[in-house]
Amino acid sequence: MDISSADIKKLRDTTGAGMMDCKKALAETKGDFEAAIDFLRKKGLALAASKSGRVAAEGAVAVHVEGTKGALIELNSETDFVARNLDFQALVKEIATIACKEQCDFDTLKSSTDMKVTELVATIKENMQLRRSSVLSVSKGVVASYIHNAYAPDLGKIGVLVALESSAATDALYALGKKIAMHIAAVKPKALTVERLPADIVAREKAIFADQARESGRPEEIIQKMIDGRMRKFYEESVLLEQVFVLDGKLTVKEYIAAEAKQLATDIVMKDYAYFVLGEGIEKETVDFAAEVMAQIK
Repeated sequence: MDISSADIKKLRDTTGAGMMDCKKALAETKGDFEAAIDFLRKKGLALAASKSGRVAAEGAVAVHVEGTKGALIELNSETDFVARNLDFQALVKEIATIACKEQCDFDTLKSSTDMKVTELVATIKENMQLRRSSVLSVSKGVVASYIHNAYAPDLGKIGVLVALESSAATDALYALGKKIAMHIAAVKPKALTVERLPADIVAREKAIFADQARESGRPEEIIQKMIDGRMRKFYEESVLLEQVFVLDGKLTVKEYIAAEAKQLATDIVMKDYAYFVLGEGIEKETVDFAAEVMAQIK
């Protein structure tokens, strides 16, 4: 029997099951939509739909690095307890490995791993969402990584990737990259360079500083110098290469990289970084358990 892609999509949207599972269900039930839903429910694959509305702000971030390329992903679950589950951890690592090997964008990664997530939802019975991913690579050099608050190797609550392009020895680059990654986890820069700062952030800061400066009542030329001075300080606090390197305390990150390059007698260029904090920006539900119990009694 010929099963249309529209029918498969409809069943998937209804049940939350994977595409191949939906296709199989429709084939087994000769295209009977309701029977296909029952088929998936019996297999435990339709449970994902009832879980999908729940807030998933726990889980884990994971890194996978292979020489000149690396990937960072975040897979969310409802509870921290699930993040300790070995099957969950294995899936997070598997998705990070796929992202690194295939160097794919988020939409492609999500589509290719959606069935794996859905199947684990059916097993563990918690909502899970692949939230985001980032892939970095260099033509020569390394992509180094760091995990903070680790549950297991390459998996935890904060993940960082650092891409260093250089012909220097790999071991030396990895050591430098990990130091920079630890700095990023501690200081949380907003961008690699001043030029990469989002325009809306720069505009908002300038507007605030301008209002503050004009309240002083000083001449416009002095006010402009005050704004410029405060913006320089903002860049020093917010831009990675302009920040004071926390593991040194004197040199900026840019200066520290230059000093390392001089010592290794070669150029080192920091191409990019990626930084995920688990659940950052997700509004978590506050549950009043007493009220919930009383509501059920009534």
